[in-house]
Amino acid sequence: MLLSLLGAVCGVVACALTALLLVHAYRRSLGTFVMALCVPAYLLVYAFSQFEHRRKPWLVAAWGCTLVLAAVLLPLGLPVSR
Repeated sequence: MLLSLLGAVCGVVACALTALLLVHAYRRSLGTFVMALCVPAYLLVYAFSQFEHRRKPWLVAAWGCTLVLAAVLLPLGLPVSR
């Protein structure tokens, strides 16, 4: 139960950081936004190569960590059914 809750919190934070990246991509151009929205791997490339923010290392690291933690903790907290 606690792992599911922690995974859900990480998922919400990851969604917020993804929204920040998508807003930045939209401000750059509509084509970049569509690519980042439709191709998940492109958002990762965009975060490392074109995302410009004064706290870029912290934001990209937090985004990656919360994505991984949500992907790991959410299944661990689910009850095992027979």
